[in-house]
Amino acid sequence: MKQLAATLLLALAVAACAGCNSEYSAAPPQVLRPQQVRSFETLYQQNCAGCHGARGKDGAAVSLTNEVYLAMADDATIRRITAQGVPGTAMSAFAQSHGGMLTDEQVDALVKGIRSRAGRHMDLTPPSYVALSAGDPKRGTDVYNTYCAACHGAAGRGGSRAGSIVDASYLALVSDRYLRTIVIVGRPELGAPDWRDNVPGKPMSEENVSDVVAWLSAQRPAIGGTK
Repeated sequence: MKQLAATLLLALAVAACAGCNSEYSAAPPQVLRPQQVRSFETLYQQNCAGCHGARGKDGAAVSLTNEVYLAMADDATIRRITAQGVPGTAMSAFAQSHGGMLTDEQVDALVKGIRSRAGRHMDLTPPSYVALSAGDPKRGTDVYNTYCAACHGAAGRGGSRAGSIVDASYLALVSDRYLRTIVIVGRPELGAPDWRDNVPGKPMSEENVSDVVAWLSAQRPAIGGTK
């Protein structure tokens, strides 16, 4: 009887091991090298979501689903920013050719994925991404008072509906290009309107945008002996 029990236990063990062996002998799943990843969602979550938000919005940086931003920034602009970054800001370069980790093909995959969100909103005609002429900070004072002071308070130091936009630490972290972008596209998720709706029925002109950015830039503290 004991011999029969031992024989049965041995047979069960052999069968179990055979099952294990068949499982482990199966072909392992394919593992992609980092440079081989082409999935927009994977690339976005690994490289962009930390600043721009998990779904392209609600992050610290401008929303990549913002219809005005996608109408204003063309493919070449988005590719350049992604590849080269923006010097002097928190936006670092991601392309290997500029010290980053991504191949050109991966940068292209990100650009294509971001652009795919533009959809029907491409008929918008916001002010240009790049200033067409230098702004005037003196005129910018009047522009600020007209379009911005109601939320950001006197001289930009903060009001009942929005905080300071002349904070020294903030201005030291952002470029004039970023300021221009935010003035045009707004931050709708934070209640900040775009260039069309600061004053209902009175959208900001190209000159208005350049002038208020010049005014904001003039508030930036000197660092290392430069302005």
